[in-house]
Amino acid sequence: MKLSRPLFFLVTWLLPFCTVAYAENLAQPQGKPILSVSGNIRNFNTSGAAQFDREMLEALGMQVIDTATPWYEGRTRFEGVSLDKLMQLVGATGTTVTAVALNDYVTTIPMEDFKKFRVLLALKRDGAYMPVRDKGPLFIVYPYDSDPQLATQTYYGRSAWQLAKLIVQ
Repeated sequence: MKLSRPLFFLVTWLLPFCTVAYAENLAQPQGKPILSVSGNIRNFNTSGAAQFDREMLEALGMQVIDTATPWYEGRTRFEGVSLDKLMQLVGATGTTVTAVALNDYVTTIPMEDFKKFRVLLALKRDGAYMPVRDKGPLFIVYPYDSDPQLATQTYYGRSAWQLAKLIVQ
């Protein structure tokens, strides 16, 4: 099917507006943004990224992981958002995610981990929001004691705390 020249220009002119309308489905943060997701995503609420404040993340539905970690004594209860669900919301199309922390720590995580291991973007530890001085405001947490392979340096290294950015590649 060949488009007439006027129809081609009309479609070409309207296409950017269709993209903007689709991107507007993602709400704007009302509070201070604590997470930016960028890279290979389809849904934005700012130029080239999806930004989230704490309330937006909590509205996605909180989940819980009770697990032992190398950073805390005994078992710890983490509450947060499924990273798989967050990736679906932003329309992530990559295979890896680069996590960047406030202290410039960088780690790369296979996106398949999020679904396979039910990885959490934790906002709370033992019922309290995590401050920056104690691994907050966001901490990538695996259920480390649910599978022996997760209690290894590979997965501990993927567990970025003080998380600020996720870049989908």
